[in-house]
Amino acid sequence: MVDSNYKHLKLENQLCFPLYAASREMIKLYRPYLEPLDLTYTQYVAMMVIWEVNIISVKDLGKRLYLDSGTLTPVLKSLESKGFIKRYRSSEDERVLLVELTEAGMQLRERAVNIPIEMAKNVTLDSDERIEFYRLIYKLLDLVKDKY
Repeated sequence: MVDSNYKHLKLENQLCFPLYAASREMIKLYRPYLEPLDLTYTQYVAMMVIWEVNIISVKDLGKRLYLDSGTLTPVLKSLESKGFIKRYRSSEDERVLLVELTEAGMQLRERAVNIPIEMAKNVTLDSDERIEFYRLIYKLLDLVKDKY
C-alpha cells in the first residue's frame, strides 16, 4: 500500500506518462513506413510541413513542430544531405535561414502519400473518438506550451 502522502507520485496517476508511452509506440508504428524512405519520424514531420508550404524559415518550422533550433538543425542538415531540401539565407534579411523543397523532396512526397492512410489502419478509433482525441491533445498542448 502506498502512503497517501505519495499517491500523486504513482505512475498510474501521471497524465504525462501515457502521453509519453503512446507517443513512443506511435513512432514505432511509423518505422516500417519511414525506413524505406530513409526518414526518421522527426524528419518525416518536418517534411510534412515543408510539403505544405514549399518554403519556410527555420524559425517558423521550429514553431510548427515545437522544436528548438538545436534539435531541428541536425534534422535539416540530414534532409539537405539526402537532397530533399535546400537551406539558404533570405535575400531580404540575412538573419533568416530558409528551407525550400527540392525536386527530390517533391518525389519523396509521392512515395509518402499513403503513410497516413496506412497508419490510420493501426489506430482503430472511430471518427468521433479521433476528433475528440485530437481536440483534447491540442488543448493540452496549448495549455502547456511556453510554460518553460
